[in-house]
Amino acid sequence: MTEPQPNSAPVVPGKSTSGWRFWGQVALWSLLALAGLGVGVVSKYLYQSNVPAHPEGPAYLYIRPGEKLSGVFRSLRQPGMLERPAEFIVMASLRGLGRKQNALHPGRYTLRPGLGNLDLLRLLESGRQDTIDFTLKPFHYLPQLPRQAGRQLYTDTARLHQLLADSAYLATHFGLDTATVRTLFIPGTLRLFWPTPAEAFLDSVAARHRRFWSAARLRQADSLKMSPVQVTVLASIVQRETAQATDKPVIAGVYLNRLRRGQPLQADPTLLWPLHGLGTRKRVLNVDKKVDSPYNTYTHKGLPPGPITTPYPQALDAVLHPAQHKYLFFCARPDGSGFSDFAETFADHKLNARRYWQHLDSLKIKK
Repeated sequence: MTEPQPNSAPVVPGKSTSGWRFWGQVALWSLLALAGLGVGVVSKYLYQSNVPAHPEGPAYLYIRPGEKLSGVFRSLRQPGMLERPAEFIVMASLRGLGRKQNALHPGRYTLRPGLGNLDLLRLLESGRQDTIDFTLKPFHYLPQLPRQAGRQLYTDTARLHQLLADSAYLATHFGLDTATVRTLFIPGTLRLFWPTPAEAFLDSVAARHRRFWSAARLRQADSLKMSPVQVTVLASIVQRETAQATDKPVIAGVYLNRLRRGQPLQADPTLLWPLHGLGTRKRVLNVDKKVDSPYNTYTHKGLPPGPITTPYPQALDAVLHPAQHKYLFFCARPDGSGFSDFAETFADHKLNARRYWQHLDSLKIKK
């Protein structure tokens, strides 16, 4: 029989050291698995994409000045905004978004495809809003501008109306009055924030105006003995006379020839402006030539007090670089092409005009 060793541990009946090790390992792996699951859940909520892709382009979140967090949540619940809006709402609420120490920043935010909840939270907290491409289109009458701005921007249109009618404000800030302020607006694209105060909107328009009137253009205007305002007023008439790029400098040359001779411009579009007929009337009648207005260039020599529309850069450059010729008259061609027939004498002009009137008669266009 083998004798037990004096220093060996006694073996307790029914116990096994290998069994303890097994259950210890099970417990350890269970804890690790639970920890891993927790990390996975947290990672999903923080980083997993919550913004879907759209074939027509990214979605935009609009936050108005003074809007509450509940309004933002309503927007994010709209179809196509977030794949799991409830996740983001829970996280934003826990993080305190919209509270005093973590206030909302108004603006337009691009929801890029693949954006996760944490990145979206950081975007809204930082206020890194996008600019938009504001398209300034030609307009004939000042009330049309605030309506145009209100369709593309979040701005105080009533305030914009007020500023455009404030002679002291216009004179102080832009050196213009209520008639000439329309020369400030050059149609084209402006990059603006969606929430733009009325004053900031006008300042951006003025900055674009300054960029257009480079030193070279100012020198060219000076060579014509005209100010930028006068160039713009004449360009507005040229723009209303034709849409044909090649005719613009020729028509500008006609009017400049008349100005140099001291003759009335006799521009039909200036008759329609005080009658609020620009854009709606196709024919000028003899009775229109009697309209009592400083814009009636049949009865008043020189340029009218202000532009009749906001001219494109092409029309402005056509006046700055007019065609050199001896024409004093022009009339739209009767073929509907949009081009004009030019004449040096009134007799030739009458023949051109008669053909055009006969064309309008054939179409039964009375006014």
